Amino acid sequence: MLVKAVAHHTTASFIRVVGSEFVQKYLGEGPRMVRDVFRLARENSPSIVFIDEIDAIATKRFDAQTGADREVQRILLELLNQMDGFDQTSNVKVIMATNRADTLDPALLRPGRLDRKIEFPTPDRRQKRLIFQTITSKMNLSEEVDLEEFVSRPDKLSGAEIAAICQEAGMHAVRKNRYVILSKDLEKGYKANVKKEDSNFEFYK
Repeated sequence: MLVKAVAHHTTASFIRVVGSEFVQKYLGEGPRMVRDVFRLARENSPSIVFIDEIDAIATKRFDAQTGADREVQRILLELLNQMDGFDQTSNVKVIMATNRADTLDPALLRPGRLDRKIEFPTPDRRQKRLIFQTITSKMNLSEEVDLEEFVSRPDKLSGAEIAAICQEAGMHAVRKNRYVILSKDLEKGYKANVKKEDSNFEFYK
């Protein structure tokens, strides 16, 4: 969403792809798709190419033993080649996102390819409060609900987890045939999304 906002405020064309989409069944399809994406970006410049989950194709290179691994490395080489082909007059910018920055190939991270590395840590208390308030602003909360009770908890929550908590609270209220979300509904959503072991999944019952 942040990338979409950047594209909107710069009136640039927005091209979004997921890294895993470049990994295809037949050899050569992935590099061809990379070339097609960047050709489309140049034809519609100014444009922004956003590649999500870039770690799917840009992990550190190694001595590949299988054809699939070699194909992924060819996709990365084509991506590096396309990024090197840009100049300041091309009006094409590349933004990438990953939650595994530690696995990326150093060649991708060097200056001239990706000039800025921005980390988005989990929200602090003030930011959590704003996210809770924004998400629940369109929800029918009971007057008894105190969002500060959930904001003040020490658990590190991402924006997506906060959204999941609120969504689960709404679903719990619906299952109880209520139009108003109570504090216990939010508590249920909190426990379903935060207070659980890795192997303990909350399924609908």
